[in-house]
Amino acid sequence: MSQLKQNLADTIITSMKAREIERVKVLRNVQAVIKQIEIDRRIELDDADVLDVLQKQLKQRHESLTIFTENDRDDLAKKEQFEIDIISEFMPKQMDDTEVAALVNAEIAEQGATSMRDMGSVMAVLKNKTAGRADPALISKLVKQSLQG
Repeated sequence: MSQLKQNLADTIITSMKAREIERVKVLRNVQAVIKQIEIDRRIELDDADVLDVLQKQLKQRHESLTIFTENDRDDLAKKEQFEIDIISEFMPKQMDDTEVAALVNAEIAEQGATSMRDMGSVMAVLKNKTAGRADPALISKLVKQSLQG
C-alpha cells in the first residue's frame, strides 16, 4: 500500500475516534475516489498516482469555490474551503512562484527549447520534477510565456 493511502486511512481512523464527522466524510470521499480508480484500472495506485488524484480533487474544489464565491453562496464556499484545507494536508509543501519560474527557465535552457513545439517535452519533465508541489496551470502558463516571448 502506498504511503499516502496509508496516511489517509490512518487519518480517517484518528478522525473517527475524535468524532470529527465532517472531516471523516471528506477523507472517505477521497478514499472512495482512489479505490474507484483502482477498481476501474485494475491496478494499485502508487504515491505519484494518489498525488494526481489529490490534485484533481483540489482543482475541482477550487473551481467550485470560485463559482460559489462569485454567486454569493458563502455557505457552499465555506464547505468547499473546509474540504480544500483537509485535502491539502496530504499534499507536499508547495513551491512558491519564484521557485517554479526558476525551475521552468532551467528546464527550458537544459532542453534547448525554443518554440511552442517543445512545450510537451518541457511540461512532461517539469510534471515529474514538481510532483504535486506546484500548480500545473502555473507551470503551463510560465512555459508558454517563456517559449512565446
